[in-house]
Amino acid sequence: MLSKRIIPCLDVRNGILTKGIKFKDNVDVGDPVAAAKAYYEQGADEIVFYDITASAEGREIMIDVVRKVAENIFIPFSVGGGLRSLEDMRQVLLAGAEKVSINTAAVLNPDLINEGAQAFGSQCIVLGMDVKRVEASSSIPSGYEVFIHGGRTPTGLDALKWAQEGEERGAGEICLNSIDADGTQGGYDLVVTRLIATNVGIPVIASGGAGTPEHIYEALTEGQADAALIASVVHYNLYPISLIKGMLARRGIKVRSYW
Repeated sequence: MLSKRIIPCLDVRNGILTKGIKFKDNVDVGDPVAAAKAYYEQGADEIVFYDITASAEGREIMIDVVRKVAENIFIPFSVGGGLRSLEDMRQVLLAGAEKVSINTAAVLNPDLINEGAQAFGSQCIVLGMDVKRVEASSSIPSGYEVFIHGGRTPTGLDALKWAQEGEERGAGEICLNSIDADGTQGGYDLVVTRLIATNVGIPVIASGGAGTPEHIYEALTEGQADAALIASVVHYNLYPISLIKGMLARRGIKVRSYW
């Protein structure tokens, strides 16, 4: 059995680490480079970096911040936000990232998933999905719709269908973020997490809503996720990563060392 991963998420706006609730009312919480280094030293398995306004603003990602983060950590590093082409992906990988996360650009140009997987390998391509509960319909039978542009724009895409298409096109992993749960610290949306995780054959990262170690345990068990993305719990010093991993290990979850 593969170890479950704990992955701190760095949402960055204008070069500053920030955190919002349901993709709104963001407040600045610190320096992303210092935070990444601290989480690495606490025992994080990976780090995810999102330039959260790059897509909506139609600009390139802040590559200098990506490079500085990569220089300070020695664990896998995934980067997303504003990546619209193979060249954008290449520049991020050359800056030190191991993976690229594509969300808005993948919806607008699904062939980008195929092209990225062919150019860099499926293991480098993460399909980011921001989803929201909606009334189930013939076009969105799962009751979860995909949103883009940082959760601002509905797409009419059914979350499950899009996840399966992403896998077919070559994505090696899915990062599934619930807009409804994001930043609330009230727990992950276990319904959509389990729905996607049990209907694709690639790893699924649960994202949005972690407030306690129990929430993370639920995502990895009831939600059947392969990894849990966390933000508020570490940004606000609620629970160190070593404590989270220790609790998971004591409850039978296989995790990597948490010294």
